[in-house]
Amino acid sequence: MTKITSFSNQEDWLEFRKSKITGTKLKDIVTKRGNGTKIGVYQLIADRLAVDDNEDPMERGHRLETEAIEHLSNLTGKQFITDLVIMNREDNPNLAWSPDGYSKDLKSAAEVKCLRSAVHIQTIIENNIPDEYKEQSIQPFIVCDELETLYFTFYDPRIVSQPLHIIEVKREDVEDDIEYYKKYEIKTLGFINAWVEQLAW
Repeated sequence: MTKITSFSNQEDWLEFRKSKITGTKLKDIVTKRGNGTKIGVYQLIADRLAVDDNEDPMERGHRLETEAIEHLSNLTGKQFITDLVIMNREDNPNLAWSPDGYSKDLKSAAEVKCLRSAVHIQTIIENNIPDEYKEQSIQPFIVCDELETLYFTFYDPRIVSQPLHIIEVKREDVEDDIEYYKKYEIKTLGFINAWVEQLAW
């Protein structure tokens, strides 16, 4: 039996359909290859859990970064310097990294992501750094030989039940990736430098 619900305005119609599977959303939840979960599923979870806000995502990210690091410090007992800096290798200044937070001894650092709620839910459920941010979890180790632990921190206070999710990345667990990406970067810089020299008059 089909139930029909009528609406007098589009706002109510949009709100009613938000956390439901509609024809438009079906393509975002059906996995055609493999058995992974698509972002549309996490969006439906977020629709039911997240508190709405209309803030610009970039502005929101900048605003919440300090708050996220304060929560991280309280949880880990570590203090992070949050000055606006860029670090680079002494032996190759073009290999650089701008940390969101770092400890005085450089052994610990923080990378903060204040993403849309669906991605925040995804990181909690999968307990994994999304592929698009993988390189950001490796570059700190390439630049900073002292770094032992990177706290990849996801923060979304709209998910009231679990606003903070931390994935610890240890140097020893990503050694192969560090070497691979470091060699790749050095090779790419060589290519860039060669062409700059050739094309500079």
